Amino acid sequence: MHVAALELCSGDDISANQRAIADGMTSAREQGVDLLVLPENCLVFGPDAAGLAAQHHAQWLTWFAEQARANDLWLLAGTVPLPYRPDGSAVPNGRVRSACLLFDASGNLVGRYDKRHLFDAQVGDAQGAYRESARYEPGTEINLLATPWGQLGVLTCYDLRFPEQARALRQAGADIFAVPAAFTAKTGEAHWQVLLRARAIENQCMFIGAGQGGQHSVTRQTWGHSQIIDAWGQVLAERTMTSQPALVIAEFDCEQQQAWREQMPVEAHRLD
Repeated sequence: MHVAALELCSGDDISANQRAIADGMTSAREQGVDLLVLPENCLVFGPDAAGLAAQHHAQWLTWFAEQARANDLWLLAGTVPLPYRPDGSAVPNGRVRSACLLFDASGNLVGRYDKRHLFDAQVGDAQGAYRESARYEPGTEINLLATPWGQLGVLTCYDLRFPEQARALRQAGADIFAVPAAFTAKTGEAHWQVLLRARAIENQCMFIGAGQGGQHSVTRQTWGHSQIIDAWGQVLAERTMTSQPALVIAEFDCEQQQAWREQMPVEAHRLD
């Protein structure tokens, strides 16, 4: 199985974002990718996510489904602002959910995860303060998404800092983790790779980190460095440049991952 992360530098032009995603998906298909992970805010990166979602969310889902089907690959579109919860109820107070949507190779929507940990923090960069909770409602469910190659756990950006969520997904049977993200340039440089490697090692799972990378506005810059890390903590592929869309691709070796788990049976030794 070949997995990939598509690094983007999304802006407030949705059509331009769609072109970049479509080009990346075509390239992924040509290189034999089976599962592609997109970064956080892949389609809408700007302050009016809620307003745009109210008008266009149905068209967005149709478009992603068509792209997955046309390219014959599984797609984790992470993230898309949606004005409704997984049960269909409306998100109140003009907010939205930050949803990761899993489409199969036939274009069927087969799974959804809503970001649980919202980034309300003082970073000390040009943006200064971040307050996602002003526009987003946190998700409430920790759930696995089924694929033909195993169970997929999702940690969206800030979720990566909370090992208990990754632990719960691993206990539930996670084989692979996807991390759609938009880490700031400051926090990403300091913590992105070390957090990905730590979560991969402690949970003995492959991690696919798909990041936004580049200058999105005068004040907003993201770290990028999308990468794929195996269950031993080895970086199999990494995007070292930013601001241009690019794929990082690696092979998921299920047998090797299982061998590492058997050689070092961490799950059997846990005391919790």
